[in-house]
Amino acid sequence: MDNTLSPTSSDPAADPPERAASPESARRVAVASFIGNTVELYDFFLYGMAAALVLDDVFFPNLSPLNATLASFSTYAVAFLARPIGSIVFGHFGDRVGRKSVLVASLLLMGVSTALVGLLPGYATLGVWAPLLLVLLRCLQGIGIGGEWGGAVLLAVEHAPRGRRGLYAAFPQLGPPVGFSAATGAFWLVSASLDEAAFTSWGWRVPFLLSFVLVAVGLVVRLKISETPVFARSVARQEASKAPTLELFRCHTRELLLGAGAMAVVYALFYTSMTYSLSYATTTLGVPRTTMLSLSLIACLFLAAGIWFAATRSDTAGRRRPALLGCGLAAVWGLLLFPLLDTGRPVLMALALGGATFCVGVASGPMGAYLPELFPARVRYSGASLAYNLGGVLGGAVSPLVVPRLQPAFGSASVGWYVSAMALVSLLCVRALPETRERELD
Repeated sequence: MDNTLSPTSSDPAADPPERAASPESARRVAVASFIGNTVELYDFFLYGMAAALVLDDVFFPNLSPLNATLASFSTYAVAFLARPIGSIVFGHFGDRVGRKSVLVASLLLMGVSTALVGLLPGYATLGVWAPLLLVLLRCLQGIGIGGEWGGAVLLAVEHAPRGRRGLYAAFPQLGPPVGFSAATGAFWLVSASLDEAAFTSWGWRVPFLLSFVLVAVGLVVRLKISETPVFARSVARQEASKAPTLELFRCHTRELLLGAGAMAVVYALFYTSMTYSLSYATTTLGVPRTTMLSLSLIACLFLAAGIWFAATRSDTAGRRRPALLGCGLAAVWGLLLFPLLDTGRPVLMALALGGATFCVGVASGPMGAYLPELFPARVRYSGASLAYNLGGVLGGAVSPLVVPRLQPAFGSASVGWYVSAMALVSLLCVRALPETRERELD
């Protein structure tokens, strides 16, 4: 298959001009979705980096090392609990008002919340108010990101020619690896440039403050794109739902819950390999922080490769087959992740993280097109966003609470078994979902 962004379609008769945006418009939207999603994911992943490296010292210095780590990762998990709220709020307006304006609002909320984390004084200055305000800002981050992914993929998918939805959805799907790479790179530069005292005192704040600049760039890009033709036709036919969330739960509960289950392993394995492993390796294994950050950057390349492979493949093989492959690979790799990490050898640790993130990419790559295709246009923003972010609760909110307790109590192998169990749950959910590649979006 030719994976370039060309104006062709697998079925020209089914894709007349009125049913798709112009190729130029679709390309602009794909790039804009990628840039906006990258900025928001940079903001979101910064917190994971900081939680693994420094937030326990800055905001929880009065706790024991283990409890401080648990508290730090608990604040990380808070955002995943808030994400479904963002999905409901932004999904409501995205289905009623439009995709574009809602995405601008989510970008502003995420950017301001992230930058304020960089300005927030620590426990030594504010006492107990410092961690409380940190939790508040993390909640606002979660609400903002809860409305981001669904809108970004809808912009791409609803502009895409039929037969190319997986390809176009791959662009916003590449936002996580690029955003994570940018967040990791920012922390690597600061960590390599400063001594430990300076890094803990003020250096860790610099990547957060860069959010002001990145949000400005994201806003310029997003304000220039057009509303999706699918939503415009829905409005013209007066088909917008008055209560998208209620309609979603009343008429599409099965698709919603199975879609959430399908996403669970994506979050669980990504958190375990890219956030918890960073803390585990630097504290338990004694691996230098800069070494682990370098390995994380390498792993992001595997993540991007997995996403691109599975997303583009889904246009010919269907959405289910690559998603099932990703879940199956994750079930196996969960058992290999920590034995490879525990060797302490950089090459094998790179293999551990790269293999894990490739599995994440293959499992998540088709979802940019798959989840939107599960729902009709009138509730698509709400349905795709809520399914994606409920999966975040199952895999991203539960894992930071479970994994740091499993490893000290039962050893690192128990974490691998947990990840493999989540992969099997997701595999069963994908098997229960229908194939959607040939569905019309209107």
